[in-house]
Amino acid sequence: MAYTTRRERCPLGAVETWIFDLDNTLYPASCRLFDQVQRRMTAFICERLSLSPEEAAELRRTYFREHGTTLRGLMTNDAIDPHEFLAFVHDIDLACVPPDPALAAALKELGGRKIVHTNGSVGHAQRLLDHLGLSDAFCGIVDIVAADFDPKPALPGYRLLLQRHAVAAQTALMIEDIARNLAPAAALGMTTAWVRNGLDWAAAEADSDYIHHVVDDLAGFLAAAAALQSGDDSRKPAAP
Repeated sequence: MAYTTRRERCPLGAVETWIFDLDNTLYPASCRLFDQVQRRMTAFICERLSLSPEEAAELRRTYFREHGTTLRGLMTNDAIDPHEFLAFVHDIDLACVPPDPALAAALKELGGRKIVHTNGSVGHAQRLLDHLGLSDAFCGIVDIVAADFDPKPALPGYRLLLQRHAVAAQTALMIEDIARNLAPAAALGMTTAWVRNGLDWAAAEADSDYIHHVVDDLAGFLAAAAALQSGDDSRKPAAP
């Protein structure tokens, strides 16, 4: 089954704006692309703060837990230039991420606007979307720079997205692989969908009431939503 609905807010067929996280959401975590980013973060910290690789890796994890992103911790505690950091850590090889024709087809068929909301940079997002063949499906990207480096789940980025793109929260749905990042979206009135990926830290709080759908197959979830929009009963999923 592509997804499970826990509770109904805005029906899938009535969603007008689809908001997507990027990393480990629009491609599977099993590609391990983000492992490259983490290694680049560790290397950056080693060089700039004169730490051993072990010390740098531990600091990276600590800052992620305490500040939402490693970057935010480095900015707050170590006065690191965020633009330099982002350029360095996103200089990665995308070859491990295969295009997903089913996802591309589902996004093309799905009605409504699609926007990326990421704790990464616009450059990283656009490069990945181009690599995946998904760029034409999206009308906007709200990144960590636009949010003044205040990462999800901090509210400013979510509010900025709603304002910048004139999104009505009650007819918007946000899709994320990190469950806790959906709490602000739900608080603002959005419907939420958590993409299950097997990462324990991403699953924290996944049993919360603010999770409305649990997704195991993003392409299937979006295809089912497109079927609901079109009223094609033959393509709707069976009830959980």
